[in-house]
Amino acid sequence: MAATGGKLNSVREDRTLTQNLLQTQGFWKYPRDSLFSAPDSLRRIIDLSPESYSTISRMSRKDEPNDKYHMVAVIFFILGMGTLLPWNFFITAIPYFQFRLNPEDPAGNYSDLHVNETSAENIHSSGDAFNFNNWLTLLAQLPLLLCTLLNSFLYQCIPERVRIVGSMVSILFLFIVTAVLVTIEMSAQSFFDITMATVWFINAFCAILQGSLFGLLALFPQKYSSMLLSGQGMAGMFAAVAMLLSMSSGADHRTTALGYFITPCVGTFISITCYLLLYRLEFAQFYLSKSNSQVSKNYEVETNTELLNKEINGDPGTEKKAVLLLKDGEACVAVEEKQHVSICAVLKKIWIMALTLVIGFTVTLSVFPAITANVRSNTENESWAKFFNPVCCFLLFNIMDWVGRSITSYTLWPGPDCKYLPLLACCRIIFIPLFMLCNIPNHNYLTVIFSNDAWFIIFMILFSMSSGYCISLPMCLAPKKVLPHESEVTGAIMTFFLALGLSLGAGLSFLLKALL
Repeated sequence: MAATGGKLNSVREDRTLTQNLLQTQGFWKYPRDSLFSAPDSLRRIIDLSPESYSTISRMSRKDEPNDKYHMVAVIFFILGMGTLLPWNFFITAIPYFQFRLNPEDPAGNYSDLHVNETSAENIHSSGDAFNFNNWLTLLAQLPLLLCTLLNSFLYQCIPERVRIVGSMVSILFLFIVTAVLVTIEMSAQSFFDITMATVWFINAFCAILQGSLFGLLALFPQKYSSMLLSGQGMAGMFAAVAMLLSMSSGADHRTTALGYFITPCVGTFISITCYLLLYRLEFAQFYLSKSNSQVSKNYEVETNTELLNKEINGDPGTEKKAVLLLKDGEACVAVEEKQHVSICAVLKKIWIMALTLVIGFTVTLSVFPAITANVRSNTENESWAKFFNPVCCFLLFNIMDWVGRSITSYTLWPGPDCKYLPLLACCRIIFIPLFMLCNIPNHNYLTVIFSNDAWFIIFMILFSMSSGYCISLPMCLAPKKVLPHESEVTGAIMTFFLALGLSLGAGLSFLLKALL
């Protein structure tokens, strides 16, 4: 009897110490006795040794599967490329579109896609008849803004797989339409109208795709967000290299243009295949299952040091309550009642990241490509003049943008609690006047100050690298500020502000071009 009584006293002491530990962590809102008063069918009480108190966060630690051959990382990298293939392939093909819109060729017969410096100035003037660069940028971003807003509020109405697969299939179809247009002769006005309609719808589907993928990524470790963002940066390089290869191929110009637009069709098809493969990988299944972990009326969440805080026990003004349950020898957290996600509450947590994202994209899209695509080389070398803009504007931008995005895989400075992130993004405003004073033909109000090609290259390196970093940083930090069940809403909100920044930048580009 004495031994039995001693063991019971030991169990009581273990319970008391465990309760005190949880209370000091801000984890307590149930009465003390409720921790061990739930029905026996839900838990069994185990004898806790005093040595286990300091490591209670590891009681439920499960062995996570390995990302074999980094397959999940590669898939998110490819999906990142797929989200920005439409935008990059359209803006990189500006010379092709300007030839098709040449008013001196009303039938739209583009006779020479390989241009020298003199013909480039003529094409630049003819392209201004439609303001193609500005309209392309604006009509690519407005549907992104509108559809992202819709996606932010209605994402729960359409299953995730339907949104992602449906968007990519629609993008593939519109790319096929664009490729077919290469073989059809039509007037410049008709070609402009069809192209702008295609740009509108293809970017609408891109908005839905990006919002869904960012929400999905919030379920995975942070490095996978960096992989998707790096893939987005690689999409621009992919498009620029495809354009350079088409210009250097020596084939007839209709064939090179057709091959150029078939390339993103293949890339989008590969993205669809990779996404479908994602759900078959054990590593992905482990994290994806967390989004559907509700069984009956309780959520079971793995206990770790991040869960032992006040916030998981209930947001202010909500009915959520948490309690540690011991079930089948493992510790878990049961969160009673279904957790309703408030968009305003999430926005209050991530507004600094959202504002930084808006400023970053506004500065970038205000000059790229509407202003930078018009900069010309001041050398007399025809070969360099021919490749100057594709290389120094598009390829260089995308390489350094990718470098900037990739830096976030190694460091996230400043951290998620820094309140001065928007000021960091505002420093990039200096690039707007610098690019406007470069060697752009047909200036009306400004004079050319930085005529040497080296100035433009230096500005582009700094501009694009800072753009990639200032855009990737808030996207990586935002998920760190929210709870797991708020992840998908966070992704949708950040994508909306991403689209808002793009739209503001596109609209501002009209004003800046008028000031040249």
